[in-house]
Amino acid sequence: MKTNQNPPFAVLQTLQTSTASFHVYSLTKLAQQTGTSLERLPFSIRILLENALRMYNGKEVTKQHILSLCNWQRDTVTQPVIPFFPGRVILQDFTGVPVLVDLAAMRSEISRLGGDPRRINPMIPVDLVIDHSLQVDYFGRPDAMRRNLEMEFNRNRERYAFLKWGQRTFKNLRIVPPGSGIIHQVNLEYLSPVVLVDEKQTAYPDTVVGTDSHTTMINGLGVLGWGVGGIEATAAMLKQPLDMLLPPVVGFELIGELPEGVTPTDLTLTITQILRKKGVVNQFVEFFGSGVSTLTLSERAMISNMSPENGATITFFPVDNQTLEYLRQTGRSNETIELVERYCKEQMLFRYENSPIPEYSEKLELDLSTIRPSLAGPRRPHERSHLSQIKPAFQKALTAPKSERGFGLAEEELEKNVPIIIDGKSATLKHGSVVIAAITSCTNTSNPFVMIAAGLLAKKAVEKGLTVKPYVKTSLAPGSRIVARYLEQAGLLKPLEQLGFHLIGYGCTTCIGNSGPLPAEVAAAITQNQIIAAAVLSGNRNFEGRINPYTQVNYLASPPLVVAYALAGTVDIDLENEPVGFDQDNHPVFLKDIYPSNREVQELIERTLKRFYFTEEYANITTGNDLWQQIPSSESETFAWQPTSTYIQEPPYFKTLPKSEEKLQNILNARVLAMFGDSITTDHISPAGNIPADSVAGKFLQTQGVSPEDFNSYGARRGNHEVMMRGTFANIRLKNLLLPGTEGGYTLYLPENIQMSIYEAAMRYQENGIPLIVIAGKEYGSGSSRDWAAKGPMLLGVKAVIAESFERIHRSNLAGMGILPLQFLPGENAHTLNLTGRETYTIHLETASLHPGEKISVCVKSETHREFSFQVILRLDTPLEVEYYRNGGILPTILLHEIQKNE
Repeated sequence: MKTNQNPPFAVLQTLQTSTASFHVYSLTKLAQQTGTSLERLPFSIRILLENALRMYNGKEVTKQHILSLCNWQRDTVTQPVIPFFPGRVILQDFTGVPVLVDLAAMRSEISRLGGDPRRINPMIPVDLVIDHSLQVDYFGRPDAMRRNLEMEFNRNRERYAFLKWGQRTFKNLRIVPPGSGIIHQVNLEYLSPVVLVDEKQTAYPDTVVGTDSHTTMINGLGVLGWGVGGIEATAAMLKQPLDMLLPPVVGFELIGELPEGVTPTDLTLTITQILRKKGVVNQFVEFFGSGVSTLTLSERAMISNMSPENGATITFFPVDNQTLEYLRQTGRSNETIELVERYCKEQMLFRYENSPIPEYSEKLELDLSTIRPSLAGPRRPHERSHLSQIKPAFQKALTAPKSERGFGLAEEELEKNVPIIIDGKSATLKHGSVVIAAITSCTNTSNPFVMIAAGLLAKKAVEKGLTVKPYVKTSLAPGSRIVARYLEQAGLLKPLEQLGFHLIGYGCTTCIGNSGPLPAEVAAAITQNQIIAAAVLSGNRNFEGRINPYTQVNYLASPPLVVAYALAGTVDIDLENEPVGFDQDNHPVFLKDIYPSNREVQELIERTLKRFYFTEEYANITTGNDLWQQIPSSESETFAWQPTSTYIQEPPYFKTLPKSEEKLQNILNARVLAMFGDSITTDHISPAGNIPADSVAGKFLQTQGVSPEDFNSYGARRGNHEVMMRGTFANIRLKNLLLPGTEGGYTLYLPENIQMSIYEAAMRYQENGIPLIVIAGKEYGSGSSRDWAAKGPMLLGVKAVIAESFERIHRSNLAGMGILPLQFLPGENAHTLNLTGRETYTIHLETASLHPGEKISVCVKSETHREFSFQVILRLDTPLEVEYYRNGGILPTILLHEIQKNE
């Protein structure tokens, strides 16, 4: 894409630092020429404005786009469409492998058509961090990390060879090997320069999209970035615009300071709850106020990390002095820090203590002094409760009806005591027993305060003779190697290990469902006695079926509280008023007796967190260990697909490319593949974790000669569409309303009313030429950015999804895969319209104009042949999405453009 063809404004100027000069597209000059008040605009909108100004070409970016951003209004009714061109793309391996598979498939198709496959190549910097494949197979032992790493390489050798091929073949692609850290923490500590510089010495704000929903963590560094599906990431790599509706911006004022005994995790969970309750989907959230200055950058990054859980597109903190201090602490060069400061101040992107408050669409306020120790759970990240409320809330959930998100236990089922013996130690399992306690995830391990606090709590517990219950699977999986450096320097690794929290590796692990197997005795006791077991983790998600198949309640907590619950061994406890354990003399020990003070934590951080840890650990971040260096790779321009591979297969997306814009086909007499209630997550649609041996995908792998112990995970198999199709809607906790009372990936094949797997039903419908739809409630597609939650349904034959509301990324993914996202009118849903899911549905598209937001009629014929219709809102939100849909999705559109160039 060519930029700045006859630019409409004279805004190019020179910025001089002590070591170099840079070209800058000046926002202040633009403001002078357009009469814009930059101070009025939120900081995040100013960054979008610079992006449009710099990328102007009169086609994808026009003068009107620039003026629309200049004229952003807090109370706008109509939201103009804005093109956005990110400066970088980041990937993790679960979502990154299918992205590279798609690029490789496009290269293969171009080559088959006689074109140059090298034309398919990333045009902007792309970093892929391998962090999602590590599983907690070994724990509680000194050699756990090495053994887990060896297991990881044994399982994923084929995938890693493919990634090495990609690194050698594609320009602008950098791979961070396994064992280096978690993508967002590495991005925060190392990858992001805050201000980018191109080959022409043009300086501009770092902006990024990533194939992981928690890409928003970088918002804490003052960098605009968010998660997208892999198909959108592919488009961004190839310098296609990502069109978006100019968003409302909610201003969130923070005042006061966090009190003693409260962690940044407690603050993060509180903000997540507030924003989810408020409703900020498709909106930006931007922080201001005196309380912002009291938060370290690590604390801001924690809050920004959980944007997907609070619903916002971004949760943004502008660049300020804390940003500059963090850049120094993490080893960025003096030249980089000077450029960031000079550039941001010159462009009015720097937040001062006395900066004028921008105009915001709405304002919220939170007094930090009111925050209390909290956990979130048992099923959703915004279900926050104060520490003292966890016990009564858990007990209430045990007997609450399943329709009210409870477990529906009878009174006689509550008192279960199951004796077990593990490694020669006797214990008793009950409802609420904590069988997983994991210090994990970049959300928390990026913050030295909560990690040091966890170490100090462990140290004090060991000194009092406390031990962890034998049935608790403990693990420590930081987001970067720096964490181990300062914990060791502080003398806190040993007490953590004494409680079983041995370092098991550097990766996402339990947070994404890679918790590994429970001890056989524990798993058997839970299954045979129907124990409601618990996990407590310092992660960002706790959706049903995500953490582990055997934990039905999962709580998010700060690292010190993870240690505390491991000691207590149960969530059926009030840690504010009941003892966490008993010392050597059988005296009760309460949480307050071992909880470190803020001063203790801060003093230890100042003594042990060193700048050179960052420079040393990141100096050779792309080199990898001996296991990585032993992986073979080829250098061919096209990938050599292997028909026998169970990890990497050429996808079928390009087999039926439209040669020109074809007339849209109506969706005639479609059947409902599945019908859902509210809060169906992408974990429900496309699981990432364990592949059960008796599942459809598991049975398929066995027919391919793969034994169950070598299944790996759904996430690791995303390069093979045959496995992922069979894993679509295969979550063990999925509730399909066509089969009330049944959990798992099953549906009713109609009109014969036969229960079968969703995959089998979809294949039968395809054989009979019957299109499919999905009906759902609110928040359909919340959670991870995984594009397989759209790819899978598309390959099953789903043509449309009708829901009360969609989460941002998933709606975009559906459009990008050629599935029509349709939204019930306000106040309407399947229940109010008396839809049972047994009807047939017809959606006439040949006569529709397909304008974003257009109302479309859905014609329904019931089992008794009663015919009626209702209207839905077309959620193709931009003209570009309409084009993608007409062409069958983003990937076919991109390939068509390349083919047309060749012609």
